[in-house]
Amino acid sequence: MIDWIPVVFVTFKVLVFGTCMFFAVKWHYDQDKKHTDKRALLVTAAKLGVVFLVALALLLWLTFALAKHLGMDLTLP
Repeated sequence: MIDWIPVVFVTFKVLVFGTCMFFAVKWHYDQDKKHTDKRALLVTAAKLGVVFLVALALLLWLTFALAKHLGMDLTLP
């Protein structure tokens, strides 16, 4: 049972961050809909998505590094 805790937490974190990013991009798009170039919006959204994925990968790596440092066994069965 304890082996599923990281899977559940990471999945929850991805869902929460993904939902928040969707609504943040949607809100900004709705606010500036009249004056925004769609190409610039897509480029900005892509850049934010890449930054988010890099930050998520870094956080995941740091989490596993800390867990390994604390002596947790992270091998798959």
